[in-house]
Amino acid sequence: MELRNQHVFITGGSSGIGLSLARQAAAAGARLSLVGRDPAKLATAAAAVRANTPTTPEVVVFPADVSSESAVLAALQAAEAVHGPVDILITSAGVARPGYFEEIPVSVFERTMAVNYFGTLYAIKAVVPGMRARGRGAVVLVSSGAGLVGLFGYTPYAPSKFALRGLAEALRGELKPAGIAVTIVYPPDTDTPQLVEENLTKPPETKALTAGGGLWTADAVARVTLDAVRCGRFSVTPGFQLTVLSWLHSLIAPVLHWSFDRVATRARREADSQR
Repeated sequence: MELRNQHVFITGGSSGIGLSLARQAAAAGARLSLVGRDPAKLATAAAAVRANTPTTPEVVVFPADVSSESAVLAALQAAEAVHGPVDILITSAGVARPGYFEEIPVSVFERTMAVNYFGTLYAIKAVVPGMRARGRGAVVLVSSGAGLVGLFGYTPYAPSKFALRGLAEALRGELKPAGIAVTIVYPPDTDTPQLVEENLTKPPETKALTAGGGLWTADAVARVTLDAVRCGRFSVTPGFQLTVLSWLHSLIAPVLHWSFDRVATRARREADSQR
């Protein structure tokens, strides 16, 4: 699906991958609606998009917590009053709070699932009926490399991203006959404000495990994501390692577990020796 003149609705659009998606979609001629929790950040994001693409149609923003279904529905209704029905939905809003399992409160698990999974589900449930009626549309779920393999330190985060994988795979076949394309994206570590926040609580074992995947820019992840939207590709795995992992994870899981345990053990010993 081409982006020109399409209404693109992006949750988590005020920073990181969401903001990069907004900039690139605007440059391609899309009509943009951005959702985020912080009104000031949203205003700054909208100004950045307009500055980057002065000829873009009006960029509208809607402060909302995506863990609230009523807030998501209100934002969608307001956005469609300006730009018409949503043609492309991108759910990029997400939270992550790494740490050791026993030390993370249950409330963190609940909040992570509420934002990452239900915040995505609410938006998809709201736009799919209209897309089905029109016989066209695209839904993009932003998961994570942690949605392909469970990593040490990501016990709240990985299950929420695995849930998105299951939702996308189940929706793909159901929505395809209706002309609705489903895309799921598994970004590796990406240079965003969220990653900076994650690193504040990330155990040394987690840092060691994720270091080998390299660091992508938000612009690069956005670029491969929108390329997938244009050609209707289902799965987006930026980088060679994640692509191989998506193909072979079930086959090589025992080897992965052995390798991950070795890296985690070595990182733990190094951390202990520095105390």
